[in-house]
Amino acid sequence: MRPLQMGALGRPRRMVWADLCPLLGGVGLALFLVSAFTPLSNLLSRPMGGPSALEPAEAIVVLGGGVMPNGVLSNSSMRRALHGILLHRKGLAPLLVFFGPVRDSGPAEAEVRAELARALGVAPRVILAAAEPRTTREEALRGSVLLQAKGVQRILLVTDAYHMRRARTAFEQAGFEVLAAPTHDLSSGVFRPGERLALMRRVVEERLARLYYGLAGYL
Repeated sequence: MRPLQMGALGRPRRMVWADLCPLLGGVGLALFLVSAFTPLSNLLSRPMGGPSALEPAEAIVVLGGGVMPNGVLSNSSMRRALHGILLHRKGLAPLLVFFGPVRDSGPAEAEVRAELARALGVAPRVILAAAEPRTTREEALRGSVLLQAKGVQRILLVTDAYHMRRARTAFEQAGFEVLAAPTHDLSSGVFRPGERLALMRRVVEERLARLYYGLAGYL
């Protein structure tokens, strides 16, 4: 038989892992309970957004938020789309730009949103739909091609509050003057354990994305 490999303290590695597993499980359980039953996720999400700057611009840019294979927009995508449509209906910008790629061979999110806008009375000639970008950075780069050719420099940027800081920086680096137009901050109305866990997941994902963008030199 092969002898057990020894860890740094002279103990078999198999025993070290056996000691660590309960510890890791306990830490995971503690994080779960804190995330679900305390306002930690609410507190962590609040500094990630920023104040709205609802001023006249040259275009309203609505970032992607997800679509199901049957063409139903996700909750986030619907909120962003309706917010952008309302801003346009208020006369804050003449152009309305929707992003959103194809997911799982279904319809493109951008096209579903454009159809929704037309159904709500927005003139087709003022709607631009871009289904190619799949990330925030790609949306910013594609937006630069679509809009700066039309002389657009000042945009109202629509996304969720927790996503706004990273998105705003990406579009500023693409050459835009960005006015933040975040959707309603949901953190203040999140109280149920399941909702808090979902919010914590979004917070963690966004912080990891910002870390990646920073390391890659995108921010």
